[in-house]
Amino acid sequence: MYTAHPDRYADMPYRRTGRSGLKLPALSLGLWHNFGPDRPAETQRAILRRAFDLGVTHFDLANNYGPPPGAAETALGEALKADFARYRDELVISTKAGYLMWPGPYGEWGSRKYLLSSLDQSLSRMGLDHVDIFYSHRFDPDTPLEETMGALHTAVQQGKALYVGVSNYNAEQTREAARILGELGTPLLINQPRYSMLDRRPEDEGLMDALDELQVGSIAYSPLEQGLLTSRYLDGIPEDSRAASDSPFLNTDALTEELVGRLRALADIASARGQSLAQMALSWVLRGGRLTSALVGASSPQQLEDSVAATRDLDFSDEELARIDAIVQQ
Repeated sequence: MYTAHPDRYADMPYRRTGRSGLKLPALSLGLWHNFGPDRPAETQRAILRRAFDLGVTHFDLANNYGPPPGAAETALGEALKADFARYRDELVISTKAGYLMWPGPYGEWGSRKYLLSSLDQSLSRMGLDHVDIFYSHRFDPDTPLEETMGALHTAVQQGKALYVGVSNYNAEQTREAARILGELGTPLLINQPRYSMLDRRPEDEGLMDALDELQVGSIAYSPLEQGLLTSRYLDGIPEDSRAASDSPFLNTDALTEELVGRLRALADIASARGQSLAQMALSWVLRGGRLTSALVGASSPQQLEDSVAATRDLDFSDEELARIDAIVQQ
């Protein structure tokens, strides 16, 4: 039987999520990749156990994570039953709905019917009576935002979610979502945007400013840019890498000589800091405390340990930040 490490809260920094009472670890575990039937179940459980032992108390999912869709939630449900049943109240578990999950007109986007049906299915797969955070995974241009936010509010009223969030919503959409939820009496807890050294749209397009003003939390996905901000591609494209696969999220066309040159220059800065490129990339998104948490994936416990080590040095000199900006903005 798994017994959690007694010092699991000793080293991980925790940050308050907006103006709520909920704190999240600086690094959260995303189950977007690496959790499904194509991976050994024991490896998946080992990653989850090591995460919790390191103070990573937040496991983030969505209904369509896998492959196939739903597989990640099923895998987590099995791990919860086997290893984490007595630790449930120490965990923050989130899921989302918005992307295609089943065929027909009710299997995606932001209608009340889809969101609440999807949440019921997610809870069944995970063997839970509630999640801690339920997200609208993307803005639906064809459904009134009042309906989408109303469905999130209903999930809280039904006791099936403790908090609600949005993902892939821009600044204007987030402001309106927060207004509607505020009037309903269910505050918007958090926004989950894509954000990294190479993708700064949350800063450039005003989302981070909006979240500061609204006192809403933020958690970044893809802080390593699907593996670009690691040492994996500094000397070519490994055959077993995501870029060499048929992944829709990263392909060989993205890896230009110019980009690889910039990645190598960033790796030199990381080395001078005593970090890997991946560690520096995580430290960068967490710098200054503006971001609540960053989501990392892991294919092994060792990879997770390497990511968590980034939280030991979140400070950058002005010179380091200027050098990073000059390289990224070339």
